[in-house]
Amino acid sequence: MLAAASTSCGYRLSVLSMIVTAAGLGAIYLIADVALRNMLGAWQGNPEFSHAPLIPLIAAFLVWQQKDELEKLKFSGSWSGVALALFGALLAIAGKSASLYTVSQLGAVAAFYGVVLAGVGPLVFRRVWAPLFILLLMVPLPDFLLHNFSAEMQLISSRLGVWFMRLFGVSVYLEGNVIDLGVYRLQVAEACDGLRYMFPLMTLGFIMAYFFKAALWKRVLLFLSSFPITILMNSLRVGTIGILVDHWGIEMAEGFLHEFQGWAVFMVSFALMVLLMIGLSKIGADARPWREVFGLGFPAPTPKGVPRVARPVPASLIAACVVLMAGAAVSLRLPHRTEATPDRASFVEFPAVIGAYSGRRESLEEIYLDQLKLDDYLLANYRGTSSTAPPVNLYVAWYDSQQAGRSVHSPRACLPGGGWQIQALSQVEVPGIAVNGQPLRVNRALIALGANRQLVYYWFQQRGRVITNEYLVKWYLFWDSLTRRRTDGALVRLTVPLAEGEAPEQADRQLADFAREAMPRLRAHIPN
Repeated sequence: MLAAASTSCGYRLSVLSMIVTAAGLGAIYLIADVALRNMLGAWQGNPEFSHAPLIPLIAAFLVWQQKDELEKLKFSGSWSGVALALFGALLAIAGKSASLYTVSQLGAVAAFYGVVLAGVGPLVFRRVWAPLFILLLMVPLPDFLLHNFSAEMQLISSRLGVWFMRLFGVSVYLEGNVIDLGVYRLQVAEACDGLRYMFPLMTLGFIMAYFFKAALWKRVLLFLSSFPITILMNSLRVGTIGILVDHWGIEMAEGFLHEFQGWAVFMVSFALMVLLMIGLSKIGADARPWREVFGLGFPAPTPKGVPRVARPVPASLIAACVVLMAGAAVSLRLPHRTEATPDRASFVEFPAVIGAYSGRRESLEEIYLDQLKLDDYLLANYRGTSSTAPPVNLYVAWYDSQQAGRSVHSPRACLPGGGWQIQALSQVEVPGIAVNGQPLRVNRALIALGANRQLVYYWFQQRGRVITNEYLVKWYLFWDSLTRRRTDGALVRLTVPLAEGEAPEQADRQLADFAREAMPRLRAHIPN
């Protein structure tokens, strides 16, 4: 089909095409200006996305590579591009209205895709799908996903790193993502989770797969290899740091040496992907020397004497840009968004005596407060009248706003970081308690750390709703931000320890009894 579409002349963009396209791109910026500036800030301030400024340049290079072929093809335009531009504009405006930057950023990318499709048509669009797709890799992940991935990566790196240390005879004890070497305790923190070179390696893997002229399964495998390679190499890095610290002290995990180890791990990871590509080129029915199946290549110069014809401006491109300019006008007329924060009582006023329970307050350490970024919290142990019953730990984290990287941290992600293993997780209804006329339904988790076991009830109490699903919390954040200008909310967690060999039924009754006493008193502190 491509051969049939080629001509004996060379097409070039007309001045009018460039003006119309520039107007469309300018409109996209006006629609998603706040989100795009936030994305630039994330590139500068978040090490995981420090490579992202290169992605638009890489995409432009990949398109330029096909310059000699593209100038032979007609740009037919497509009305599907107009629909895609409209969808992207609406998504970006909705994200801007709700102050959800990722939604607005994805809308801006979709609107850009719409402009391209409306201008070049489906045939040419398919030729440049890879340079367009790579633009999605420059959009920072939402903070809650980034936190969840980081927590999982820390745990995996800790476990594999400890296994590696033990291979070299290092005596070590692992508690969540804390590695205890006896003299030293190493925290596998976010800086060591591996994400800061997993995302760049994913981008490199995609580019390598794009240039790898081999069977599709080989290219997919090459791209996907970035995940296990990053996990393996980051775990080896953690293990190596532990071995060095065990022999030469804590200085081996700090300063320049620590940063150099991260750079070295990334380079070795990239080298492993190159070796994998070379190996894949030598197997299968399409086996060839790797130099024949991988190469950047550059476009051939336009032959002399070939007439240059200005491309006509497709009506669909003009329509897409008109749609986007209308979207920009709507976006600019949106009222300045001020988030509503309901009146509430501070947890300082929460009673120390609740029915038959007497409480003793505790404080969170500064390191946890820096991570949680909450606005108010309650942490207290409440003991009943029975001298044999253990105390109930009550923890409530309150957020006036859950925007700009501030949101409740789910125990499902945080508990494993402290070494606790979730042995059972279910949703149960607590009898005798209602919130806004609905029965209280909570997450019930049985957790263990060595011989220690605890029963945990937790739920997300957000703007009149009780929610047990972390992802449903994010949906309601978007919806309520859009419709109610509110993103406040709380996490409520009740915990009671279990004696060795004790069945959890008694703990269930104790937590349910305490919840019946505490819930009416929480209403003043967690408004609907």
